[in-house]
Amino acid sequence: MPDRASPPPIPTALTLKRGRRELAIEFTDGLSGVLTAEYLRVHSPSAEVTGHGVGEGVLVTDKEDVAIERIEPVGRYAVRLVFDDGHDTGLYTWPILHELCRDRERKWQRYQARLAERGREQPAQ
Repeated sequence: MPDRASPPPIPTALTLKRGRRELAIEFTDGLSGVLTAEYLRVHSPSAEVTGHGVGEGVLVTDKEDVAIERIEPVGRYAVRLVFDDGHDTGLYTWPILHELCRDRERKWQRYQARLAERGREQPAQ
């Protein structure tokens, strides 16, 4: 009998905290977290940010004050986050949101290191 992998975690709650520019997320596997709009924007899964080839993609900067205007459902597998800077092309699938939540600290530290390599700094989250 083949091994069946457990179903991938999906969000049970997505709460946009507009005043704080944050998105609170809870998943079926118990993982939860609060992600800032800046973090979500600079880690957008869009081709504009991830690039079109191998590597870390484009270093997005100056998004400290970005906000999420709205969340648009895409089928039963993703959401599109519409940011107030006009960015709206990234589809945040459930696995991508789970990874962004699970690896938030590591990803944010890597982002900070990339900024520092370019002589830029941003405050810690």
